[in-house]
Amino acid sequence: MSAAPSDAGEGMTPKGTAHHAEAQVPEPTPVPTLNLANLLTLSRLVLVPLFVLALFDGDGADTTWRAIATGLFVVASATDQVDGWVARKYGLITDFGKIADPIADKALIGAALVGLSVLGELPWWVTIVIAVREIGVTLLRFWVIRHGVIPASRGGKAKTMTQILAIVVYLLPLPAGADPVRWALMGLAVVLTVVTGVDYLVRAVRLRAAGRRATGA
Repeated sequence: MSAAPSDAGEGMTPKGTAHHAEAQVPEPTPVPTLNLANLLTLSRLVLVPLFVLALFDGDGADTTWRAIATGLFVVASATDQVDGWVARKYGLITDFGKIADPIADKALIGAALVGLSVLGELPWWVTIVIAVREIGVTLLRFWVIRHGVIPASRGGKAKTMTQILAIVVYLLPLPAGADPVRWALMGLAVVLTVVTGVDYLVRAVRLRAAGRRATGA
């Protein structure tokens, strides 16, 4: 007879235990939009007009201002690496950052390329090819955002670094003897820009198709 209560209670959770265990799970702390990573992203946007002003001072021919413009571009580019690292390390990833970060990147690169083309130092077709790719990738991000995020590839990272390096070499007041280096770096940047753009398009189409299949849309 004594076994009955034991059998009846076997495998059962004591009253209140489940509720108590559930109560022990802490609520996730919401990440504030105004955090260090996003402030770094915003600082990059603020540096863009300052960079443009320095670039065009003296019609782009003033050596001192070209050096200042180059410095501003390098600092702004560095914030792109730092803000991503800070966001990942300290869990400061936000929806605002996901949108603002690529916009800040495109604004900086675009301002530099357009500025150099306006000054007659970079062919317009180079600026147009890179701009079309970058705008297209940004639109693709919004196109697939409900299905997931496409992670940056090694090719994409190499593309960004090559673009930055090529632009820096164009911005620096170097002698004409450096022209072959400029052309080689920018040529490589254009090739990587096109190749990674096609790769991103393919991955975006696959992600959207997979997402639609998963939701039955």
